[in-house]
Amino acid sequence: MCTRLEVDSVVKSFKEKTVLSDVYLCCRPGDIIALFGHNGSGKSTLLNIIFGTLKGDRSFIRINGKVIKGAAFRTGLVAYLPQHDFIPSYLTVTQAVELYIPTEQRNQFLGDRFLFKVRHSRIAHLSGGELRYLEIKLILYSKAPYILLDEPFNGLSPVAAEEIRMHIAESARTKGIILTDHNFREVHKIVNRILLLDQCYLKEIKEKEELIPYGYYRPPV
Repeated sequence: MCTRLEVDSVVKSFKEKTVLSDVYLCCRPGDIIALFGHNGSGKSTLLNIIFGTLKGDRSFIRINGKVIKGAAFRTGLVAYLPQHDFIPSYLTVTQAVELYIPTEQRNQFLGDRFLFKVRHSRIAHLSGGELRYLEIKLILYSKAPYILLDEPFNGLSPVAAEEIRMHIAESARTKGIILTDHNFREVHKIVNRILLLDQCYLKEIKEKEELIPYGYYRPPV
């Protein structure tokens, strides 16, 4: 079987502005792909089209050799971390974990140093960084073999960001991961591929120096 997520011929416009034009992307288990692009370049739009919460003007999505006719999220093969919060605020951390995580994995999930201390807290009482950490880890623990993370490091402390990088690297042993971010310094430590979305088109970056004109990377002085 062909094990990969393929997105091809994606076109999307909002009114008269085209944000995606003939975009192609391929992600395999083991990939950690960084998707760079300035605000408004279409990164979140592309992730939403892949996930199926937004319809492209034209798009072709195939997962593990099967063409996806409807929304990909209905297949259970793709999980998505949006930029906005998605856990109901009235739940406790433990209740949220019980909704998302199989029984045999819950103790391990809640046993890490960031979540154990807030396990009885309500979602509404968590700091922005604590909530983001929890949501990222829930998505990474999902059964989906392909993970989309939209700005995962936003709001995380340096220590929490380092822990999340470890979780992402561990998940990538069996999953394919695509993430967006503006912080090259944080992202380049774990990714093995870099893609740039610029002027509606997606291109692969082979050398980090190619990112200098876009402001993502500065060579050492």
